[in-house]
Amino acid sequence: MTSNKSTWRNQFFDQTKGFFAMHSQRLQFSYEFFPPRTPTMTLRLWRTVGQLERLNPNFFSMTYGALGSAQQISIDAAITMHKESPVPVAAHLTAANATRDETNAIAKKFHDAGIDRIVALRGDSGAEEVSDNSYQDAIELVEGLKSVADFDISVAAYPEIHPQARSAAHDLQNLKYKLDAGANRAITQFFLMPTVS
Repeated sequence: MTSNKSTWRNQFFDQTKGFFAMHSQRLQFSYEFFPPRTPTMTLRLWRTVGQLERLNPNFFSMTYGALGSAQQISIDAAITMHKESPVPVAAHLTAANATRDETNAIAKKFHDAGIDRIVALRGDSGAEEVSDNSYQDAIELVEGLKSVADFDISVAAYPEIHPQARSAAHDLQNLKYKLDAGANRAITQFFLMPTVS
């Protein structure tokens, strides 16, 4: 006898797999994970990774904690995922809260571990003003990453316009600058709200 939870999980994967199979020629998708902070979260992460591998995503990505201990947890989780999963892994990297040299050193660490995909983001700085020694935005970050290694770089796109953009045209121009700086693609988020009856 199967539990309601496993029955729901199997229905979700069957429905999702069918959706992606129908749209696989047009739709490229990935799954984004947050780094685990407790042993229980770690177990859930790897169980989830194993389940989502069945859907054949283009890649997995690991978000980036830019401050303190969260940063090392993010780096370690991305590298471990890269080593353990057959799905390519993209590590998130932000321009916020680090000097250019510190950011480049982390990028080199990813590259040395075999991770050649980066999701380059401006990130949210805790400071009101960004240091002159930091990458000022995602455009500069992309340029800097390309000087470290020939990374496959994704940048953020905002279908509903970035909240800080002056206008839709300004937002689109900023996206073009990121791509012109060397990004390989722009990605956005897609949320599933499954209903299982």
